[in-house]
Amino acid sequence: MKKRIDTINLFYVPALVLFALFVIYPFFKGVYLSFTNWNGYSRSFKMIGLKNYVNLFKDKNVHRAFANTLVYGVGSTVIQNALGVLLAVFLNKKFRGRSLVRTVIYLPVMIAPLIMGYVMYFFFNYNRGAINDVLKLFGAAPVDWLASGNRAVFILTLVNSLQFVGISMVIYLAGLQNIPSMYYEAAEIDGIGVKQRFFYITLPLLMPAITSSVTLNLIGGLKLFDVISALTGGGPGYDTHSLSTLIHKYYFGGERAGYASAIGLVFFVFIMFVSNIVVKALQRRQVEL
Repeated sequence: MKKRIDTINLFYVPALVLFALFVIYPFFKGVYLSFTNWNGYSRSFKMIGLKNYVNLFKDKNVHRAFANTLVYGVGSTVIQNALGVLLAVFLNKKFRGRSLVRTVIYLPVMIAPLIMGYVMYFFFNYNRGAINDVLKLFGAAPVDWLASGNRAVFILTLVNSLQFVGISMVIYLAGLQNIPSMYYEAAEIDGIGVKQRFFYITLPLLMPAITSSVTLNLIGGLKLFDVISALTGGGPGYDTHSLSTLIHKYYFGGERAGYASAIGLVFFVFIMFVSNIVVKALQRRQVEL
């Protein structure tokens, strides 16, 4: 038995090597670079201590990107989970065409976010964009949807939410199908209404699914990158940048690899801190079936 366990443990070695090579080493290399003034391509650079970290707390672009990141993360999480629960409750009922509706809602998840961003660009584009073409048909003036930073941030949040709402729907469908029907039967016998059943039976027993969905949505929203790059490129100016796209811009566009590494490290710590708090808070509200 011990020999068999030792043999199985050997299969972990390739995975551990790859993990160390592509995760552990880059992480510690990034920590080291965050204390330098490396420009991303030069073979020579010098240590500058905590200067990058001091500068990022003074950088207005970082402040704006951080605020946007919170909007993308929290906004996407709220929209995706609210719609996900409603769609799951609706699609948990039996009706003709239910499987087709589920498939249609989940299909956008299969599209790469970068492609989705380019598709949405042709909807919101000022010149010959699909939405403005519809407005013209009704005699309304075209709108430059992406010219305002605040409006563009809302559009990006909405696009990201609608694309990945299918993931939340599937998670909640699985949660609903694991709730024993006897609870609903007992509630119906006692004369409890649909609204009360939803808030006092369905939601409490969905807490494991809510924990999983909220955590995935929150981390995904905070890391939002592809849709922003394709739809606005972080513009106008720096108004729609997330921390992810700002790191990319500073690293490759601004040749400030050391500074970008410092932002990335702070960003990593922030996501880890927030996600742990959210998971623990939601787990405390879970109930046993």
